[in-house]
Amino acid sequence: MAAECRSRVPQPDPRPFLKPICPHGPVRFLMAALAFALPVAAGAQVQSVNPGINRYYEDPSLEQSLRMFEGEGREVFDRRNEIVAAVGLKPGMAVADIGAGTGLFTRLFATAVGGSGRVYAVDISPAFVRNIARIAQAENLRQVEAILGGDRDSRLPPAAVDVAFVCDTYHHFEYPQSMLASIHRSLRSGGMLVVIDYQRIPGVSSSWTLGHVRAGKETVIGEIEAAGFKLIEERRGLLKDNYFLRFRRLDG
Repeated sequence: MAAECRSRVPQPDPRPFLKPICPHGPVRFLMAALAFALPVAAGAQVQSVNPGINRYYEDPSLEQSLRMFEGEGREVFDRRNEIVAAVGLKPGMAVADIGAGTGLFTRLFATAVGGSGRVYAVDISPAFVRNIARIAQAENLRQVEAILGGDRDSRLPPAAVDVAFVCDTYHHFEYPQSMLASIHRSLRSGGMLVVIDYQRIPGVSSSWTLGHVRAGKETVIGEIEAAGFKLIEERRGLLKDNYFLRFRRLDG
């Protein structure tokens, strides 16, 4: 029945909004797949800090994910407009929504930067990336570009981003050193990295948070500063269950 419905209703083509991972045909695609299977370059982070944490996102349910990510009671959803205001985007800026998921902040950022700006929506889930590309096509958000990221590399273009935004996603970085290096490369000189993630405080945080989130705020700050960033702001009072940190990219 679902197949019959899809055959009768023309579907928008999301391809103009979807960045191709390998645009030169099946041979190049196979070569790219083999390249990703090879050992990472010398100096890159080799061992996952949380193996298997992203297994769900290999084939997520969009319906279930919408309930999880865009449902009342989730703090970052309830405070989404205040979060966007705190990020401080201006028309014409380029922002990367890393771990874009269902596209909640991607859509809000598209409004904030306007048609002259750019929103890179990055996720490791092909289903999420296709969904964001479909939404961008349907809503004529030509400033949105959906990118299928990797577990070690955001695959963002170099020196193209003013603000990188990572919301409830940092604890899903299996290879944080490698991912942070790729984000550092993508940011322009003086660019900003905004990280929102769960407060992990033994004796205070929920058992789910303690079991799911591998590191507390101070550890996260240390890892990010070691990757060539400087903490310049912790926005207090905005969130309760999460923290809001702003870092500046250090040059050199």
